[in-house]
This record gives sequence, C-alpha cells and structure tokens, in this order.
Amino acid sequence: MSTGGELDSSEEFPYLAHAKPRPGQIDMIRECREALRSGGFHLAAAPTGIGKTAAALAAALEIAEATPNKKTIFFLTSRQSQHRIVVDTVRRINALRREQDPVTLVDMIGQSGMCVQPFAKESSHVFSMLCSGARREKTCKPWLTKAPGLTKRILDSPLHVDELVDLAKIHRVDGQIAQTCPWKAAREAANHADVFVGDYNHLFDEGVRSSSLEAMGLPMEDIIIIVDEAHNLPDRIRMTMERVITPTIARNATMELEEYTGALTAMYQTTGADSTGLELDLATWALGVMKIVRQKTADLFRQLHNDLTGDVNELNVEVDRFNELFHRSCDEYEGISGQQTLSEEQVQSTARHTVKKEHRMQLLADVLNRCDIDLDVGEGEDPMEPDSHRLGHILDCVNGFGSTTALCLVFSAKGKEGKITSHLLDPGLVSGPVFEGTAGAILMSGTLYPPQMYADMLALPAQKTTKTAYDSPFAGERRPVLVAGDVSTKYTQRSPAMWDKIRSHIQALIEGTPGHIAVFAPSYKMMEEILANSHFQGVRKIIESREWSKNDIDRLVEDLRSERSAGKRILLCGVYGARLSEGIDYNGGILDAVACIGIPNAPPSVLSSALKDYASDRFGANNAWRYTVTQPAINAILQAMGRPIRSIGDRALILLLDQRHTDRTYATCYPKDLRMNATNTPMTTASFARRFFSRVHTIDEG
Repeated sequence: MSTGGELDSSEEFPYLAHAKPRPGQIDMIRECREALRSGGFHLAAAPTGIGKTAAALAAALEIAEATPNKKTIFFLTSRQSQHRIVVDTVRRINALRREQDPVTLVDMIGQSGMCVQPFAKESSHVFSMLCSGARREKTCKPWLTKAPGLTKRILDSPLHVDELVDLAKIHRVDGQIAQTCPWKAAREAANHADVFVGDYNHLFDEGVRSSSLEAMGLPMEDIIIIVDEAHNLPDRIRMTMERVITPTIARNATMELEEYTGALTAMYQTTGADSTGLELDLATWALGVMKIVRQKTADLFRQLHNDLTGDVNELNVEVDRFNELFHRSCDEYEGISGQQTLSEEQVQSTARHTVKKEHRMQLLADVLNRCDIDLDVGEGEDPMEPDSHRLGHILDCVNGFGSTTALCLVFSAKGKEGKITSHLLDPGLVSGPVFEGTAGAILMSGTLYPPQMYADMLALPAQKTTKTAYDSPFAGERRPVLVAGDVSTKYTQRSPAMWDKIRSHIQALIEGTPGHIAVFAPSYKMMEEILANSHFQGVRKIIESREWSKNDIDRLVEDLRSERSAGKRILLCGVYGARLSEGIDYNGGILDAVACIGIPNAPPSVLSSALKDYASDRFGANNAWRYTVTQPAINAILQAMGRPIRSIGDRALILLLDQRHTDRTYATCYPKDLRMNATNTPMTTASFARRFFSRVHTIDEG
C-alpha cells in the first residue's frame, strides 16, 4: 500500500486538509476521485487514523470543482459529533489554501435541534406539528424575520451548527436584535455552499428528501454524496420504514379522523371553498371506512393471539391478510352507504389517484397523513404523534413495498394488546434509486467490511462501483488483539463458573493496563450478570444505562479525562451497539484497552428468519448467514474495538473474551490484516498487557 513518500500534497491533492498525507490516504483519495470522475461509487473500509474524512472531502471537492455544472457535496452522517470533525476539516483546508477561494459549508441538524422557540423541546412529531402550524398561521417571528446578513455570514467561513444557532439568536435588523430561524437560514444558504453536512434522512427519507431538496433548490443529479459511518445506513433505512399498528391506534385514528371531518365541515359551511369541499368528501369517505377498519382490526388481533401456540409470542402476518382487512372495509362501507367510493372530481383533487380498487389504500393513507387536529393532554403530559399519522405511515409502507417479498409484518403478543410492526428487509429498494440519481458517492467506515456486502445490501450498480478495504495502521504493533481461548458465551457453555473465568481475565487486564478500560457485552442482561454486581480491584466501575442522555455522555467523557489526570482508573461497562460502543469519540487516548465479551448474535425471531430467507433468495445461500448473522455481529465488535484508536498516535490493547473468534465461521469476518494472539489463562493476559504497555506508548501528533 502506497504511503506517498515525500509528495507535496498540495500539488496532486489541492483540497487535502493535511500538509503531508497519512499512510493509505493517497490511495483512498485517488480511488475515490477515479470513481467520482465517471459518476460512480466507491466503498472505503477505512480504519480510524487513515484520515478518511479528509480523504473523501479532498476527492469530492476536486471533482466538484472540475465539473461544468455546480456540484454540491452532501456529507451525511448519523452522528452529531462527526459534524464538528467535518467543519474543522474544511477549516483546515481553507487555512492551507489562503490564496484561493475558501470552501463554503453549511452544517445542519434536525429542525428542532436548531429551533430558538420554546416548543423546540417537545417530542419530534409534536414539534413538527407545532412548527408547521406556527409557520402556516404566521405566528413564528423567527421564521418571518429576513436574514440576508446571516446567510452571508454562514458562507463567509464554516460554522458549527451550535455557532450558527448562537448567531441567529443575536441577529440584527436595522441595529435591533431580531431573532431569526437558523434552520431556515442554513437551508437557504445550502444552495450556494460547496459542502452540506447533515443527517442520512436528507436523502434517504423520501418525505425529508423531497422537501429539503426543493427548498434548497438542489437537483439530485448535481449532488455528490459522502456517507460517513456507512455501515449504519442499511439498518437506518430499515428503521425509518418500521411502523406499528395496534387496535388502540386504529381506534384513536378513527376518532381523530372524526374530529378532522367535523373541523372541515365547519370550515366549508363558513367559506364554501371548493377545495375544502373536496377534502371534506375525502375525509367523510375515509371516516366511514375507518369505522369498519377499527372493528376488523380488533378482530384480527384476537385471531392472532389465538394463532400463537406454546411459548411462542410472535408470528408472521401475511401482507395479503393485512391488505384484505382494509379492502373488505372499503367494500362494506360502499355497500352500506349505497354510493360510489369517490367521484372523478373528488379523486382528481388528490392529483394522482383513480377510483380503482388497487388505489384505495393509498388514498386512505393520504387522508390519514393529512389529518390535522389539536391533541389534548393532561397536565404535565407530553403530546404525542397523532395515531392517524401512525396508521397512515404503515399504510404507506405496505402500499410501497407490499407487492414485494421485501416487506415483513410481524405480530408480537408483548404489551397489553400486542402490535403489528412493518419491517423492510431490503434497504436497497430505498437506497439504490437514490444513489443512481446522484453524481456519484463515497461510502466509508472503519467497519464497512466486507465492502461487497454493503454494495449488495445498498443496491449499488456493480458496473459503476469500486471497493477497497484499506490496511489499518494499528493492526499490528499499536493495536494487538488477544483472544481468550478458555472462555465463551455460547448458550450451551454459560454458567456461573464461566462468568468467573471471564471476570478473571478482565481483572488480569486491569492489573496489566495503566489507564481506563472499556468492557462491552452482548446485552444489558449479560452486562448485569457478569459486570454490574462484581468487584474489580484497582478501578471504579461505571455501568451504562439505557436512560442516559447526550449530556450524561458528554459528562462521562470529561470524567474520564479528569480521573486520568488525577491518576485514577475507570472500568467503563457497556453494550455492543449502544451509546458507549458507537456513539462516543474517546479521543486523546483516554482509553488504554477494550475487552469484548462474547459475540452479539441476534436471538432467533420471526424477523431474523425472514431476513435470512430474503438474503438467501437475493444474495445466495452462501451469503445469507454471513450477511444477516455473523458479519453484523463481528462488525459490532469491530466498532467496539475501534473506540480507543481515534488518531494515528493512539495505542490500545484489545481482549476478545470468546474462543469462537478463532473459528472459521467468525475468523473470516475480520479484516485480512488483523492478527490474533492467544491467551488461555488470566496470568497470560496480564503478562501480555504489561509487556505491551511497557513497550508501546502514545505519540503526540502535535
């Protein structure tokens, strides 16, 4: 792998944020650049320390500048902490290019996170309703306040989103402070920026995408995408498509629709507007249908409960069975009312539907999603999303994907009445058309491994896609991996004696390590069993909680720094896939070691079986188990392993506490350059740790 030698980076890489390229960085820039030059896609499994953010931006900015039509780079990430890294990287680029035009950037998070109004603290769905209502009724002064000066300031030099919000609060008009909406100002500036930093939803959620791009004035074909932490994108798309229905939701949706119809009736009687009359007709039809749906939903749930046998508490619900419930309700309503479903004029008001049977569910979903009501709540209670919208969303999902084998409906008996949840098994149905509609993309992550799996899952076109797994600068000397061959969390081997062995290895790691250690378990239950009630000498334990807020996480990082400065040590106990294993940058070398307990294979379920069956049909039987079980589990461990290595000067010891890591099934899921060392006793573990930390030290990059 080329390191670039003494190459002057400014000559070949004019947008690189580093005066001297890092190992592996040159190869990544060249390969990203080559893919983008032809409008293609590059998947980069790029370890931390290689400088992947700087490499991706260097390639994308160079290609964007070279194209005749202006291209905007969408740097999309699921983590707000990464926003700051991107902004700081662009600032470094500009500092190195003092004589050239600066790279302009707009940094945005969710609308509520940027709002300066008191209702910004409401739940996301309620905030959305209150915000849209305030804008519609022209009662939001920040939204109405013009901010040309703020827009210019955004483009003058890159701002972190929190800096933008602070500026919006003191924005002046004619010398007087006039608060303006920072979210609106950022969106207006995006059209003129070189780089836009935001969440995945801006392109991979259909509703957000259409509204965002229209407001920004940016066509899809003029966007270059950089997807950071791209290993999260498939699950994020699946999560976006998850919707729930219960008998209570069906009941409440009917009541909300009745209220909406009443409001429309009063409005029509007052105004006589044709548009109101047409919407009233649609709402009246939908209400009639929903009164029948409500009863049939209750009947369906009783049948599903009866279908369960033995200890089974979930089952698959055929999409046709779900669809038939709504179609029978439409048929019964039409028969009872003795009238046609809708007139041609009424249907034309929806702009895209006809009265044909196959369009009835979409028409019902549209009316439910438009249902605009005031939610009354008790004192001290938070308002929630209208259940009419919840039902409309699940109908949208069924309408969009119900004709394919990629939609799975799962009934769970848990809770008071049970629930049906929709699951999209194939995120590529969403991501594929998005990627193909753009000017190219870079997808990168330290755990985008193997790249081919993610190319398959995200439906990237094979003929336009390149893939590289870059060597890690830490795989050998600076990040050794030690596998304990005498322990396992395999179900058949679990016992108090096994937990004692695992605890002995952790204590040995503590004795051989000078600083803080993080330990991750497959579940909160296993974390409690092995770690929570056990005493470890020489450290203070901190146990991860599901209830932690962002402020709690921020305080935790500061605690780690202050405790290290005081010469004290912490044993940080967390869970794979939760906040501590993926949501934090432990920069500055504040973690010296990580212990990974077990392998976080997903437990058997209706959904996991459906995923394996679909993957077998879509990607072949040989790939099905790896794509849905073993590789996701190992990638969760790789994420945890990467927590202490945040820069090229860091060093850390990794202890894998499960002998199965050396089995071929799991060993093939690791990057080829990762080498494993063996330990079979706690004494060996402690000895290995002492030798490593006496020999290898952190390097000050400054």
